[in-house]
Amino acid sequence: MKQTVKHILRALLLVAVAAAMGSCVLGRKYQSPELNLPDRLSDSAPDNDSLLFADMRWWEVYSDTTLRNLISATLANNKDMRIAAERVQELAQLRRIDNAAMLPQIGGTAYGEREWENYGGNNPDVSPEFGAKLTLGWELDLWGNLRWARSASIAEYLQSVEAQRALRMTIVAEVAQAYYELVALDTELDIVRQTLKAREEGMRLARIRFEGGLTSETSYRQSQVELARTATLVPDLERKISLKENDIAFLAGEYPNKITRSRLLQEFNFPQELPVGLPSGLLERRPDIRQAEQKLIAANARVGVAYTNMFPRISLTGRVGSESTALSELLKSPYSIMEGALLTPIFGWGKNRAALKAKKAAYEAEVHSYEKSVLTAFKETRNAIVNFNKIKEVYDLRAKLERSAKSYVDLAQLQYINGVTNYLDVLDAQRGYFDAQIGLSNAMRDELIAVVQVYKALGGGWQIK
Repeated sequence: MKQTVKHILRALLLVAVAAAMGSCVLGRKYQSPELNLPDRLSDSAPDNDSLLFADMRWWEVYSDTTLRNLISATLANNKDMRIAAERVQELAQLRRIDNAAMLPQIGGTAYGEREWENYGGNNPDVSPEFGAKLTLGWELDLWGNLRWARSASIAEYLQSVEAQRALRMTIVAEVAQAYYELVALDTELDIVRQTLKAREEGMRLARIRFEGGLTSETSYRQSQVELARTATLVPDLERKISLKENDIAFLAGEYPNKITRSRLLQEFNFPQELPVGLPSGLLERRPDIRQAEQKLIAANARVGVAYTNMFPRISLTGRVGSESTALSELLKSPYSIMEGALLTPIFGWGKNRAALKAKKAAYEAEVHSYEKSVLTAFKETRNAIVNFNKIKEVYDLRAKLERSAKSYVDLAQLQYINGVTNYLDVLDAQRGYFDAQIGLSNAMRDELIAVVQVYKALGGGWQIK
């Protein structure tokens, strides 16, 4: 019995070694498409600081402690992140299946049966049988069919890893942007409430001057209208704040709740400048581009599988065991079998060739998809850089406008008290100052969001803390 098993194992091993030495991988080896990338994303000279900025981890870029805690909680509890994590685990196990397919498969069977027969009705017979079998099966990968399948599963696994990283990068950016938008709404509400107090004071002065006969009733009524108009902004902003908090809670995988924030918009640190000479090699760090290339690698491997399906496949099977009509004699009745099977396509109405053409078309589609991903990344990065630079200019101009409007409203109020101008001039100055304050607040928000978009476009934010 032991000698029989040894003979079978030795034979299988010799055949497998011979097959492995003589086997080859048919099909086209993957080569990355030629993209002819530009050297830089902008016309300026490259700046090494861009590398440092892109390499910064998200908790170094977003220095606000409250925002850091919010991002960490979101990454831990976001439902899409959990789905992506389970997808990675699923494909990791599927990859193990394709790896195992290249190795011998070993199985065992033990059985006992009792068969009753009565041929012709006059010859009853009872035939018991007992057996135990050990089976070894191995498909020889002569043309690389199994290796192509394994390459496809590895690429699909790596694709899921890069997809998880890309999702992490996106979520970090979404949380940071939503947080800045929420703080901007807080800042705008604070401006409205301060303006509301100024309107109340203005109406009080207008009423005193009207009752004292210094002005007409028209000025007093105009002050009431401005006060009522400003008051209508408060509930609308409170509604927007509540909706934005709900959006952030949803990202964090939580039910709607109050979102903690630590400061107003003007208390954040604003970067003075960002590097503009960004080398195109930075885009290689973007996980969405790496994900697209892994999809392309998997598509190329599936072409290899379809191509090798057109060639014969050889499988070896060895069985060793015992069979006996008496359980007591089972170990005394050994047997062994070794067989090989050749399965080759002869005529399938062009099915295999059509499958190969289909996989080739799918591969070409993935080439275009990969090229589109690269183009999209370049566009997003260039747009983010342009947005930051121009929004910085807008912020500087709106800051000057806000200072000028403040001086104008102070002068108009002083002249009104001294009777030099009428109340319409004061209202006009107040409206201009209010609009300038809101414009400056929006510029602050847009500048912070521009930093978020530049950092995301460069592939930052997916690193695991």
